[in-house]
Amino acid sequence: QVRLVESGGGSVQAGGSLRLSCVAARIKPGNHCMAWFRMAPTKEREGVAGIDRTGNTTYADSVKGRFTISQDNDKNTLYLQMTSLKPEDTAMYYCAAEVGRCSGRYGSPDYWGQGTQVTVSS
Repeated sequence: QVRLVESGGGSVQAGGSLRLSCVAARIKPGNHCMAWFRMAPTKEREGVAGIDRTGNTTYADSVKGRFTISQDNDKNTLYLQMTSLKPEDTAMYYCAAEVGRCSGRYGSPDYWGQGTQVTVSS
């Protein structure tokens, strides 16, 4: 059974940094379409960053230049390095995987993690 488990969330002040991790079980991130999504209260879920099987990455305009998605296949782990955090980055962050190639910008996920909360104070 595929499992995605996120960690690394927390509370930081604006301008701070966090690194989210997503450990995958029974799936190798580098062989599939992986992405980070987020959902803030009263807002729709949005794609934040994605990486395909060839290592190509894509980012939402709101995080471009501040967030970096990466993966370590030896550790079966997907990362999201977040810097220069802003209060509007406050959200629950989810790791997601689509088996195989990406069917869209952030894929059409087959699997989701349970989420990790990021709170940025001003």
